Amino acid sequence: MIREPQQERSRTTRRRLIDAAVECIGELGWTGTTVALIAERAGVSRGAAQHHFPARENLVAAAVEHVGEVQITELKRHADGLPTGSSRIEAVVDMLLNLYAGPMFRAALHLWVAASTDEGLRGTLVPLEARVGREAHRLAVELLGVDESHPGVRELVQATLDLARGLGLANLLTDDTRRRRQIIRQWSRVLGSELLPAATEPRQRDVRPKTR
Repeated sequence: MIREPQQERSRTTRRRLIDAAVECIGELGWTGTTVALIAERAGVSRGAAQHHFPARENLVAAAVEHVGEVQITELKRHADGLPTGSSRIEAVVDMLLNLYAGPMFRAALHLWVAASTDEGLRGTLVPLEARVGREAHRLAVELLGVDESHPGVRELVQATLDLARGLGLANLLTDDTRRRRQIIRQWSRVLGSELLPAATEPRQRDVRPKTR
């Protein structure tokens, strides 16, 4: 039997711990999640868990990073299958608004709520969330094919991501799929009328005469 190299075993253990942390936080919240519980669910000893993540905050930071990476990877994975033309906007909006409807977002939400009253957790979470948010925004702009130099475009893209998070929150207690589909269609029409010029029109050149 060929033994798994130490480095690969270490990566596998870290990934199992991170996956277990996301599951525990999503199901039990921040206060109900302990390193011992995460280790048990991951199938590793508490000592092994603390070897990789000395404190719960270290593990949470890795979990938040993982959640963001999974979300961005999902967007990129579906990008090649997006249609072109006017139907593209609705397809992108559908991707973005469904991005926050799942266990990953549930775990992130528990952490946001806990961080609002836990200064140490907030210090860990805020810079990570800011980095993930910037990457999600950049990718949304790229997928929509718009130019942020046009007035209002940046705000509309950000509003789309904020809407996605709000709908993810509404989906936590009941299945909100039907209402989300209706909102996707309507918001796509709004964006189409506002963003298509920003995607197709060249930037206006300043043709005013120069003053001497």
